[in-house]
Amino acid sequence: MTATDDRRDAFSALLQRHRGIVFKVANTYARLAEDRDDLAQEIAARLWHAYPKYDPARSFSTWMYRVALNVAISHVREQTVRDRHDAVPLDEGMHDLADAGGVDHERDQHIRLLQGFIQRQPPLERALLLLYLEDRPQREIAEILGLTENNVSTKIGRLKQRIRDEP
Repeated sequence: MTATDDRRDAFSALLQRHRGIVFKVANTYARLAEDRDDLAQEIAARLWHAYPKYDPARSFSTWMYRVALNVAISHVREQTVRDRHDAVPLDEGMHDLADAGGVDHERDQHIRLLQGFIQRQPPLERALLLLYLEDRPQREIAEILGLTENNVSTKIGRLKQRIRDEP
């Protein structure tokens, strides 16, 4: 086995372990199924291309989010230029809206309202919300998005206020 084979195997194992990140980002930033598939594939390709620069002393998932979100934000910008759309819906099918006791219609409505709010946000705020809703620490969100922790805290506070102010 060569060093390239070892590197490929290590990358494949890490990508498999954290593949949910790729799908979450693709589902958040692409509206059509074929676009989501293309975006997920582009994210994986960019991750592989950037993998030699990955520092194993740092969190792989943080690095992966950073690459994936950069690819997705670029995708949205390119898509916006192509078709002049700035709202990219979330894939409602990716969320399990039913709990063990049956469907909770009030919770479903809250989730749909939150998804609508997220859809209307610019790419950076959409990424911030995605990471915040995943309970990522503010320090990690800052590192992924290239912001300061204070900036993350301020933006989250403003987004929360905008959610409260929504009609």
